[in-house]
Amino acid sequence: MSYDFYAFLDRMKYIRRWSLMRSSREENVMEHSQQVAVFAHALALIDTKVCGNAPDIEKTVLCALYHECAEVMTGDLPTPIKYYNKDILGAYKELEGRAAEKLLGMLPDVLAEGLAPFVNADTDSYEHKLVKAADKLAAYVKCLEELKSGNMEFKKAKESIEKELKSRKMPCVDYFMKYFIPAFSRTLDEMEGL
Repeated sequence: MSYDFYAFLDRMKYIRRWSLMRSSREENVMEHSQQVAVFAHALALIDTKVCGNAPDIEKTVLCALYHECAEVMTGDLPTPIKYYNKDILGAYKELEGRAAEKLLGMLPDVLAEGLAPFVNADTDSYEHKLVKAADKLAAYVKCLEELKSGNMEFKKAKESIEKELKSRKMPCVDYFMKYFIPAFSRTLDEMEGL
C-alpha cells in the first residue's frame, strides 16, 4: 500500500496566490509556506530571546509549515472574499477542516497522529497567534516586493496589512518590523552583506 499525503502536499507549488491582483512575480502556496515558517521561527525566537516569553518554538515552526496544506484541496481563496462576511468565512473554515482531515487520512495512522496537531492547529494557542502574524508579515513583504518593482496594485494592501500588524500589539512583531523589514526594500547592492 502507498500513501498520497506527501504527493498531495507537493502540489502546493501549483496553487497561485494573490489571484485577484496583478503581480510582477507570481507566488505559490509552497514558497509562501516556507517563508511563513521562517518568519514564524524568527518571531518565536524574538519572543523568547528578546521579549522574555516562552512559546513552543518547534510547534510554532511546524504549524507555520503546514498552515496552508488544506489549500491543496480548496485552493487559495482571496482575502476580500474569505472575509467578506461571517457566513463565507465559517463555510470556508469548515471546508478547510474537512480538507485537512482528508489529507490526514492519506497517512498511516501512526504518522497522522503525529502530524494532526500541525495540520489542524489549535487556533487558540499562542503559537498559532505567532503563525498568523508571520503570515501577515509574508503578505507585507510581498507588497513591498511588488511596490519596489513599480507595481502600485499593492499600495492599498500594504497600507492595510501594515495597520493590521501594528494593531496586533505584539512586541516580537514590532521588533521584526523595526529591525528586519527595512532590508526588504533595499536592492542587493544596498545590503551590507556584499
